[in-house]
Amino acid sequence: MELRRFRADLHIHTCLSPCGELTIYPRKIVERALDEGLDIIAVSDHNTAENAAAALLAAEGTGLTVLPGIELTSEEEVHILGLFETMDDILPLQEEVFRKLPEVPTIRSFVKDQVIVNKDDEVTGFSPHCLMAATQLNVHEIVELIHQRGGLAIASHIDRGAFSIISQLGFIPSDLELDALEISPLMTIPEARAAYKSYAHLPLVRFSDAHQPEEIGRASTDLLLAAPVFAEIRMAFQETNGRRICGS
Repeated sequence: MELRRFRADLHIHTCLSPCGELTIYPRKIVERALDEGLDIIAVSDHNTAENAAAALLAAEGTGLTVLPGIELTSEEEVHILGLFETMDDILPLQEEVFRKLPEVPTIRSFVKDQVIVNKDDEVTGFSPHCLMAATQLNVHEIVELIHQRGGLAIASHIDRGAFSIISQLGFIPSDLELDALEISPLMTIPEARAAYKSYAHLPLVRFSDAHQPEEIGRASTDLLLAAPVFAEIRMAFQETNGRRICGS
């Protein structure tokens, strides 16, 4: 089967994330991704996947592959990206995460910014959960939960000075079964290879971590695949059957 490059940005927030702009709603995300020449994206809001289904529906018929994702915050305040094949895979994980978020009152003005929308960008509600908070799950528990649901676990923006596994723990535990390490748009892959030689056994990816439409596609990773589907992406992360992360 012929393999070709697919351009992927697998770390994009929506208006549901507390730090996401209200303008970054599903149809706008799809439009921007197509304008940027992306083939595959993932919607990965903080501690929730409530807008992921809307993004999948918004992309129907466009040729853009959208994966449901989630960016989880561990009790150590480490961000871990979870990527999944279907909503059926991610929704049980979301419910577990909601149970592990602290039950603290959320300021009304803050709740208004946690906007749940449908595929037509119509507001359907506001998340009552404190999505900015750290869960009561440690990094090992988070990675295990992601894998139990068939997902890929990626340490988010490891070069950042806050909310990265290196900034929070000072190192990446050798027994933490991560599928990849993400670099932010602030660093190139060659720079990351030089800076993180101790973790050369883990593949490197680079995504936008977009919180507003203009940031979508500002960083991306090419994947050599037979088709833009989750099973192929998993093989690329594992470097099997010729599939691979280009440049990692």
